[in-house]
Amino acid sequence: MEVLLAILVGFLYAAGVYLMLRRSIVKLLFGLALLGNATNLLIFVAAGLQRGRPAFVPIGATEPKGPVADPLAQALILTAIVIGFGLLAFATVLTRRVYDLQQDDDLDALSGGEEDV
Repeated sequence: MEVLLAILVGFLYAAGVYLMLRRSIVKLLFGLALLGNATNLLIFVAAGLQRGRPAFVPIGATEPKGPVADPLAQALILTAIVIGFGLLAFATVLTRRVYDLQQDDDLDALSGGEEDV
């Protein structure tokens, strides 16, 4: 199962980079979203796939009993999802504003905001 998820992470990274190299701003946003999801999945796979209970320590014990899920990876992924969503929302609004001003989503056709001399 871990090998399949590792292949999926590689595919998501490759698709994200491919989309980011296209000329359209919308494809750039989709590539950015794919890279964020690939990173979240990479953290999940790197933590190890082990089914278990929550990592609660019983009263009077020094460590949890039995196999437990790793809470650190889950906390990192949750934080990355929130940050990635905020970044994607900001980039979407910025893209909409650029399209309203330029009437084109081609990155090569966008002017740099400076007058050509």
